[in-house]
Amino acid sequence: MAASQPSLKGRALRLLSGREYSRAELERKLVSFEEVPGSLAQALDALQAKGFISEQRVIESVLHRRAGKLGGARLRQELQGKGLDPDLVSAALAQMQGSEGERALAVWRKKFGVPPADTQAAARQMRFLATRGFATETIRRVVSGRLAEDVDVGADLGD
Repeated sequence: MAASQPSLKGRALRLLSGREYSRAELERKLVSFEEVPGSLAQALDALQAKGFISEQRVIESVLHRRAGKLGGARLRQELQGKGLDPDLVSAALAQMQGSEGERALAVWRKKFGVPPADTQAAARQMRFLATRGFATETIRRVVSGRLAEDVDVGADLGD
């Protein structure tokens, strides 16, 4: 006796058991399994109505996993690539904007740890942070050491 193929809803639930997916991601992954036109939309509507699919949870999951390593521009790109509502993405990233300097400094310290010896090394460090999606002014402050001084002074003052 051959095993029956899982339904679209079953396939979607199997995917969602591993991590959060946006509706658009699930549609891309499951469209090849749709046998009856409209059945995928019905299955995803049912899952969304029951709370199994949530754009807010997808955003929170991505930010939790990736924010420590990436800047705002890269996070926005990843979230938009998942087909999420641009307003929700903008609101979530606006809340994180205040911590971008500290996150950039942590990434820089982990990778380099010491100020650049010359302009070539400084350019390499700046390119590294730029590919991670950090803002240009934040990158300049980190590589020049100004941001590290601000953070260290704040720590000394008990902030």
